[in-house]
Amino acid sequence: MNSLRSSPESAFYGLTEFSDMTEDEFRSQALSPDLAARGEKHATAPYHRLHRLKHSNRVRRATVVPLRFDWRDKGVITPVRSQGACGACWAFSTVEVAESMFAIQNGTLYPLSVQEMIDCAKNSNFGCEGGDICSLLSWLLLSKVQIFQEHAYPLTRKTDTCKLEKTAGKISGVRIKDFTCDSFVDAEDELVSTLATHGPVAAAVNALSWQNYLGGVIQFHCDGSFDSLNHAVQIVGYDKSAKIPHYIIKNSWGSNFGDNGFMYIAIGNNLCGIANQVSSLDVL
Repeated sequence: MNSLRSSPESAFYGLTEFSDMTEDEFRSQALSPDLAARGEKHATAPYHRLHRLKHSNRVRRATVVPLRFDWRDKGVITPVRSQGACGACWAFSTVEVAESMFAIQNGTLYPLSVQEMIDCAKNSNFGCEGGDICSLLSWLLLSKVQIFQEHAYPLTRKTDTCKLEKTAGKISGVRIKDFTCDSFVDAEDELVSTLATHGPVAAAVNALSWQNYLGGVIQFHCDGSFDSLNHAVQIVGYDKSAKIPHYIIKNSWGSNFGDNGFMYIAIGNNLCGIANQVSSLDVL
C-alpha cells in the first residue's frame, strides 16, 4: 500500500489498533457490512436527489466557493468520539452533523446524545447492531423526537432500553427540520459547494482499506461502488488548494486513529464511495 504513494502528502499505512485483526474480523467488529443493502431502499425516496452534472444538458453556473473550507476553523465541530465495539457509526455521524448545524445556526456548540439514537431510534435501526443515516433522519423528522444533550443521556456504547420518557422535560434538545439523502457521484463539485455554503454532512463510505491508515490523503485502493459501503462518517470540510485536493473526514474510531481522529480522501473519483450517499440536514 505504501509503495503506491505518489508524494509526501499521499496516504501512508502502518500499525493501528486494528492491525492484528483479519480482514473479516475488522469488517465485523469495526464496520457495518449490511450498510449498502440498507441504503438501497432510500434510492427512490422523496428526500433522495441524484446529481449528474456530467450528463446534464443544461448549462450550470458553478457556485463560487473558497478553495479551502474547514468547519473546524469555525468552532462548530465537537471532539472526535470512539464508537468502540458498537456498530453505530450511523448514529455518531448523524448526531455530529446535527451538533454542527445547531452551532452554525445558534452560535452554541454542545455534544448531543448518540446513545439516545442507539437506544431509541426505530425505522429499521438496531442500535449497536447496525442502522443507517437516512433511516435515522427519516425517523427523527417524522417522530419529532428531540436529540438531547449528551450529559442528559450519556454514551455507554451498548444497546439498552430507551430512556426518552425519563429524559424528556429535563432539558431541551435539537429537532430535525429537514434533510436530504443525496448521490453526488459524478457531481462532487456540488458536494464541495454544499460543504462550503450549507455545512458539514454525513456520508456512507467503504472503510475496508482503512484498517492500517495512519495519515495523508487516500488516493488509491479504496473501492467506491455502492455495494461496498460499510461505514459512516462526518465530512467537515475540504481543501482544493492542497497538492492533492481532498475532503476532511471526521471518523468515530477515537482520536488515536489517523490524524487525531481525522482522515483525508482525494476529491473527484468517488474514492471510498464518499459520494454515493450523503446527507445534509437543518435543525430547529
